Amino acid sequence: MKTALTIAGSDSSGGAGIQADIKTMTVNGVFAMSAITALTAQNTTGVFDILEVPPKFLEEQIDAVFTDIYPDAVKIGMVSSAELIGVIAKKLKEYKAEKVVVDPVMVATSGARLLKDDAVDALCNQLLPLAELVTPNIPEAEILSEIKINCSKDMEKASEIIGGKYGCSVLCKGGHSINDANDYLWHRGGGSWLEGKRINNPNTHGTGCTLSSAIAANLAKGQPIELAVKNAKAYLSGALADMLDLGKGSGPMNHAFDIKSV
Repeated sequence: MKTALTIAGSDSSGGAGIQADIKTMTVNGVFAMSAITALTAQNTTGVFDILEVPPKFLEEQIDAVFTDIYPDAVKIGMVSSAELIGVIAKKLKEYKAEKVVVDPVMVATSGARLLKDDAVDALCNQLLPLAELVTPNIPEAEILSEIKINCSKDMEKASEIIGGKYGCSVLCKGGHSINDANDYLWHRGGGSWLEGKRINNPNTHGTGCTLSSAIAANLAKGQPIELAVKNAKAYLSGALADMLDLGKGSGPMNHAFDIKSV
């Protein structure tokens, strides 16, 4: 069985973060492992507290994984400090990690910046050059490319800028703010649009975590990047279309929608 490691924060309500990553990787056919960057007290209505792990402890988690069950792919989610980002980058280089997918969680749905400037700099300078694929949404792509994105052409331009600057492939997620569920993939010097079906479901907690984890799982299984992204988008659509409705806010998806009860 192929394996994948997620390095991200814990979501106590189970819809995003480490919990969403492990569910997604498992149902997409790989053995999931984790290194936790922070504990959060959160649910579908918001995040109430965050307890960041000490850098030394994050380092020990990563060591424990790589020295025993070497991951075939790595997904990196929200990392809130420059010091933790530095630990991850150091360890990825030390263990020569491959098939690294970075979900650059920098901007909340509300538009609020989630990372301090030094953490953004560390993410850009230390982590992105190690990535095979980075998966920014529109606000994140604007930060990484330093251009304003108002249309599909801007998405294409931003993706090319990011890919050229950091030497990685880029999946720029359009979302309904630009063009429904269509995403733009910049890969090996060229780009292509990946059409998606917009699903009228207000419960979208953890969509970014889920998509990037599904891509990492597919890469771990040896799928080429275009197919890995296409299949991950199809899985995300299925999880949304199941119309799970939990919680008082923007609820989680059903990551296990395709598992039949016995």
